[in-house]
Amino acid sequence: MFALGEQIGGQLRPGDLLLLNGPLGAGKTLLTQGIASALGIEGVTSPTFVISRIHKGAVNLIHVDAYRLVASANPNLSLDDLDLDSEREEAITVIEWGGAESARLSDERLEIDI
Repeated sequence: MFALGEQIGGQLRPGDLLLLNGPLGAGKTLLTQGIASALGIEGVTSPTFVISRIHKGAVNLIHVDAYRLVASANPNLSLDDLDLDSEREEAITVIEWGGAESARLSDERLEIDI
């Protein structure tokens, strides 16, 4: 999965959006680590508890784990609260547990089901 992420990461450009879907343990974070490696970024871990991290590099990587947003019964907790639009054009954005709410961020996106 890491090697596949490196291949994908080598093709990405600022403004690109990837939505990763799959069950727990499927390799979403490992794929993201490979993408980060292709961008020269190390130290990527799952942002499950912080929900979103921006990893600095020549091209920044915005890494979101939307699981808690999707599974939340709290109507005050949403993807909009992360203010991703202000950073997305200059970065590559990877959203784990993307789902329908994440898909509305852009009509142009790559969705990967693992």
